[in-house]
Amino acid sequence: MLCIAALVRMTSPGPAIFRQKRVGERGREFNILKFRTMVQNAEQLGGTNTFAGDPRITPLGRILRKAKLDELPQLINVLRGEMSFVGPRPMPPADVALYDERQRQVLLARPGVTGLTQLRFAHEEELLAQVEDPDRYSEEVLLPAKLESDLEYLRTRSLWSDIKLLLLTPLSVLRRRAY
Repeated sequence: MLCIAALVRMTSPGPAIFRQKRVGERGREFNILKFRTMVQNAEQLGGTNTFAGDPRITPLGRILRKAKLDELPQLINVLRGEMSFVGPRPMPPADVALYDERQRQVLLARPGVTGLTQLRFAHEEELLAQVEDPDRYSEEVLLPAKLESDLEYLRTRSLWSDIKLLLLTPLSVLRRRAY
């Protein structure tokens, strides 16, 4: 992790770690940690969603994202008890504000670094690159689909399913790198 942090700092100005408010278990907000993969002030330069080929992503950031190495600092979130290894994806407060009563059930579980939704939507950047309005598509199509996936996970989760998801995660990363 120290090597990646040093590379991020050497290849683009700004901090190595990106922090963003997310909503976790029982609606508690926390700062999710990731290696910074975008230029400084990226949110001011474009929408909140990123897509394949987004010019705000740094060259090193493309590699880190493809290999999912940008997610490594979330292990600190796990150690702090804000996240678990497997669970629903923690979402930004603006997205959580759009949840209906049924969808808010995902907030009963501790969010995870990986999970069913993270694997199913690993290609999200490619999807968003194909639509005219990525932010609108994300809110109207992807967010409800992700929430249904998280609710499915919560209905069917077990120790075995969590182990299976943990094993499938590196395979998913390797398969994506082969493209």
